Amino acid sequence: MRVLLTGGSGFLGAHCVDCLLRGGHSVVFTVRSKEKGERILGNYPTVSSNGLSYVIVEDIAKEDAFDTAVKSNPPFEAVLHTASPYHFRITDPKTDLLDPAIFGTIGILKSIKKNAPTVKRVAITSSFAAMVTVKAHPKIYDESMWNNVTWDEALHTDVYTAWRSSKTFAEKAAWEFFEKEKPNFQISTINPPLVFGPVVHYFNGMDNINTSNERIRDMIQGKMKEKLAPTGIFIWVDVRDVALAHVRAIEISEAAGQRFLCTAGFYSNAEIANVIKKNFPDLKEKLPASYESDLDINHKPFDVDNSRSKEVLRLKYKPIEESITDTVKSLLGIAMS
Repeated sequence: MRVLLTGGSGFLGAHCVDCLLRGGHSVVFTVRSKEKGERILGNYPTVSSNGLSYVIVEDIAKEDAFDTAVKSNPPFEAVLHTASPYHFRITDPKTDLLDPAIFGTIGILKSIKKNAPTVKRVAITSSFAAMVTVKAHPKIYDESMWNNVTWDEALHTDVYTAWRSSKTFAEKAAWEFFEKEKPNFQISTINPPLVFGPVVHYFNGMDNINTSNERIRDMIQGKMKEKLAPTGIFIWVDVRDVALAHVRAIEISEAAGQRFLCTAGFYSNAEIANVIKKNFPDLKEKLPASYESDLDINHKPFDVDNSRSKEVLRLKYKPIEESITDTVKSLLGIAMS
């Protein structure tokens, strides 16, 4: 298929480029600058401009931001929308988180309906944050769950609530658009929790990696030498599995109209530290000599049902040791470059 990918320079977007090209699709990705676009192209010197190219979208929250991007010759058949903020370095929750997430999502859907009638499938990056109810977890999380946060809480609670709200409101807006506008395309949403996995070498320095991987970076830099930080949300997934979920969501007809909770299961920061110590003995001194896991596997705070992602998208999740080992290797490579 001819596929438009938004957020091509992001942590997930970079892996989506890989996954799409491996699947034989031709890709146009969006970036905010020519410099970023050229860097990505430079990583694929053998792929022709027909197979991989980019278009600049400077501000995804702007009205009609994607109107030009969705036009292509040959025309697009599918869109992966991964462009959305995931960071906590904000000054205003509405301007920095809520508006880009919500307007970016609705904007791309409006532009597709208006300017790209050949698009039949759209996969949108949402998050487990759009499902989680942190004050009172259900017994089991599945795709029927929604975060019940209010707009007032989003604006006036804390930055973490604001971010979770941005994912919730953006995904709800997408489904409402689909119901009201009845476009010619079907949508699917991918809802991962913390996303670990290797960082592409051509972008991120150690100080500018994706938020989920920051805990791994902090461990290998000795920032948790005295004590491991609390784990927080105890479920995770590898970025390569999330990228594959997006691609299969546009390839597999049964995925249309569905949400997908994409998680490999439970983990703890102690488990990450154990993997680092086992596979990178030179880094042992960067970690505490002893620690206990803050996850009691026999009394988990909740359970998860990821069966839909395995049955419909045919995902086989990478184990935590493989993911953390590959992540550390990529971070060490960045540190030495």
